[in-house]
Amino acid sequence: MSASNAKKQLLESFSRTTDEIFSLNEFEELIDSKKKIRIKYGVDVTSPYLHIGHAVNLWMMRELQDLGHKVVFLIGDFTTQIGDPTGRNNTRPIIPQSEIDKNAEEFIRQAKMVLRFDDPDLLEVRRNSEWFSKYQLSEFLKLLSMVTHSRLISRDMFQRRIKNQEDIYLHEMIYPILQGYDSYVLESDLTIIGSDQLFNEMLGRFYQQRFGQKPQVIITTKITQGIDGKAKQSKSLDNYIGLGHSSRDKFGRCMKVPDELILDYLKIYTKVPKEEIHMIEKEIVRDPMRWKKFLAEEIIKRYHDETSAKNEREWFENTFSKKITPKDIPVLEIGGSQWVAIDLVNKYFDNSKSSSEVRRLFKQGAVSVNGENISLFDASIEIMTGDVVKVGKRNWFKIKIVGN
Repeated sequence: MSASNAKKQLLESFSRTTDEIFSLNEFEELIDSKKKIRIKYGVDVTSPYLHIGHAVNLWMMRELQDLGHKVVFLIGDFTTQIGDPTGRNNTRPIIPQSEIDKNAEEFIRQAKMVLRFDDPDLLEVRRNSEWFSKYQLSEFLKLLSMVTHSRLISRDMFQRRIKNQEDIYLHEMIYPILQGYDSYVLESDLTIIGSDQLFNEMLGRFYQQRFGQKPQVIITTKITQGIDGKAKQSKSLDNYIGLGHSSRDKFGRCMKVPDELILDYLKIYTKVPKEEIHMIEKEIVRDPMRWKKFLAEEIIKRYHDETSAKNEREWFENTFSKKITPKDIPVLEIGGSQWVAIDLVNKYFDNSKSSSEVRRLFKQGAVSVNGENISLFDASIEIMTGDVVKVGKRNWFKIKIVGN
């Protein structure tokens, strides 16, 4: 394939998930230069999870890796101690170093589902504590002197806090400066981010120019609503499809995607050809469930394999369409046959759900033993080995009585 065709193919592929490029001309020049592009991928490891929204950026980086370019995976272990104020209405708590290290390992484990970590020519891992932990105060003051207060305070989340009469702490205001300086240290040519990081990465361009470097290209990517059809995907809202979720959990969460978001999810989170998506658009109104299952299969193929996708669809259809109790349900070992219903369910959930949540399940008629509904959470029940308990739509367990 000629260089011009390769560039055209890359730009076309990127257009599917790109929101804005700063700037397109610079990006094309970068590709045409035939240099090994250094792609900055910085992560704040306050919370060690990635979802398919994050992975949009990772897949674009993987495409560049496959062309021989290098991802610089930057673990913000120093800046994590400050906490990125992006999207926050209050100050993030400071987390200990041991937790930062553990979270960083988990981040890498999930990123390996997309990025290539097997070749040092295609990926290097850095930590910004390498430079910030020994940074002289006098040098830091020089960085501060280059940026005005009005520029920093113009950031949207700071303006929201001012409007709401909420505090802004100085360490939060300097976070963008630190993130921007990272781009200079790493000699970043390109960064691919969510639009919420644009302010910080624009400061990266600013510092690179001030220190005589060619400024990085910034690509922001499209963001969809979460599986609740409301806010963007977030762990705190539990409206996301996580890279760390099992194939079964991924399939189940795809089933919660609102009908009106199926096409967007296909465009942004799968590699289904545009022509096929255009065909689906004409058919989706007649049978949205068919295409929701198709979406789930495509997502599972991307992160697991085709066999898993087929198996999870079969499991879902047997369980929810044909009402067949799954064969692979977990076994709960208990002592004795006499139980109060809520105590049995609490034992299964191992206190991961609150008492009010469990009681709500009983009120909703969502608890049964061998198909017989139990509506009272304080009901006394007698159970035996082999009994099957169902809780909600997706939880079953089989009883095994042990001991005397």
